Amino acid sequence: MTGAVAAAPVFGYHGNMKKLTVFFFFCILLIPPYASATTDYARQTGFECRVCHVDAIGGGPLTKAGEQFIEDMRAKGLYRPLKTSQKIVRFVIGYVHLLTAIAWLGTILYVHILLKPAYAAKGLPKGELVLGWMSMTVLAGTGTLLSIARIPSWGALLTTRFGVLLSIKIAFFLVMLTTAVIVTLFVGPRLRRSLTANRTAKGRALGGEQHMTPEELSHCDGREGRPAYIAYAGRIYDVTTSRLWKDGSHARKHLAGNDLTAALKTAPHGEEKVIAMNPVGELSTTAEKAEKPFHEKLFYFFAYMNLVFVFLIVFIIALMRWW
Repeated sequence: MTGAVAAAPVFGYHGNMKKLTVFFFFCILLIPPYASATTDYARQTGFECRVCHVDAIGGGPLTKAGEQFIEDMRAKGLYRPLKTSQKIVRFVIGYVHLLTAIAWLGTILYVHILLKPAYAAKGLPKGELVLGWMSMTVLAGTGTLLSIARIPSWGALLTTRFGVLLSIKIAFFLVMLTTAVIVTLFVGPRLRRSLTANRTAKGRALGGEQHMTPEELSHCDGREGRPAYIAYAGRIYDVTTSRLWKDGSHARKHLAGNDLTAALKTAPHGEEKVIAMNPVGELSTTAEKAEKPFHEKLFYFFAYMNLVFVFLIVFIIALMRWW
């Protein structure tokens, strides 16, 4: 996923995920119910809501004038009435669309704000990649159906307030979809190849011993087939084959790819457990920062651009519903 991007936090990962899940479901409860009536018609006619609705504040049963107005709108192709069965189908599709949008946009926010973009600079994680493409596919399909149900003609996309805002939201989504294609097919594979080539070259130059910066160490997190390395007292140890470091995680508290020198002070065992592991190199904190290649710069640009788009899309949704 283009939004998936720097090293995961060492502590509290699972706790944060649980809290985030509860937060998103709580947000669902705050979303007001959908209403077919909008203020667009009042702006077009200059009438107050009570002219067309029995209830003075709008919504619900229509007056004779309201029924006539709808009939005129339908004749002009500006209104599409739905049968009860169609409304039920629209409700189900809308629910799936909303739930998928929360999962997709929420993941982007979580990864970018809490994990930081460098999280995926080592190569796009398969889990996030699959979730991203599934979400975008579902959103494209359900969004198309919902737009057909709401927009009676192409002209409504440019002549009504709702249509214009919807068009802008679709444009942002298409740009994010394009960046996902570029990152998945071109940028992601180059990130993985560059990481592998760089690690191999360093190993050969040092006779098998590697000097790694903290950022390079974070790439060896034991996930997606990558080796699991940890650092202690300036040395780097390979814990890939240790049964205590399955999938790069130890006791659900410590993650591979990190310097655990400080964390060992609170461990129930001493340093003998760490130094017994296979040493593979040294941790360097003074090495000069290498110039990032173009594909990596492009990856970071897309990542932060999509983060901005998330805020813009949510802003547009707020305008459509509450302004």
